[in-house]
Amino acid sequence: MTSANESTERLIAGVERAVSVLMALADEPGQLGTNELARRTGINASTVSRLLATLARDELVQRVPATGRYRLGLRLIQLGNAALAGVELREIARPHLVALREATGETATLSVPAGDTAVTVDFVQSPSTVRSVAEIGRPSVPHATATGKVYLAWTGTPIAARLPALTPHTITDPRRLADEVARVREQGWAQARAEREAELHAVAVPVLDPRGELVAILAVQGPAGRFGEREMAAAVANLRERAAALAATLM
Repeated sequence: MTSANESTERLIAGVERAVSVLMALADEPGQLGTNELARRTGINASTVSRLLATLARDELVQRVPATGRYRLGLRLIQLGNAALAGVELREIARPHLVALREATGETATLSVPAGDTAVTVDFVQSPSTVRSVAEIGRPSVPHATATGKVYLAWTGTPIAARLPALTPHTITDPRRLADEVARVREQGWAQARAEREAELHAVAVPVLDPRGELVAILAVQGPAGRFGEREMAAAVANLRERAAALAATLM
């Protein structure tokens, strides 16, 4: 007969193996196959295959049909949002989002790095009737959003070889995007002009910890007809001021 302690130890070992698979996928911005995951985790391939099937059932990982490889699943974003509900960063950043909304009249957002992109964890909506719509838990598109470009510039995440066009203004050339990301890093802010959605403009800045690591991204977004070049330039100054103030509270 199996003792309670032995059973508990086996359950813990199983959880540890599943966590090892998830962490290996998190360390790889692209996709990994079963054998590669087995090599990276030191777990035999048959066990990795069963773990992936279990994790995929609950959408913690996702199998990509075109390649047969795996990547992290969207359910992890929901779990992350549940954890973030009590994170102090949101409480600290909230007054800065309100101030940005008041200064610009547009929607202000707070995002954090998550996996291979950044995810919106809080926002303050524009008071205008015509306004952009933010959504908690929505991931940025690294090549087509101001927040995503900041993420690329400060995390060093490799640029994908294929960049899908979401609008006629989306950057789809990896070399052009690399130049844009380098410029973002140099100037300290990013912008997107109708690149993810038609008629939507946005600007974003990083929030860095004392080591220069990216901990959050502040952004302002609004309709292109109202949030034009002059308004975006003015918003950058407000964003940088608020990002510096937020970063100072994290020291």
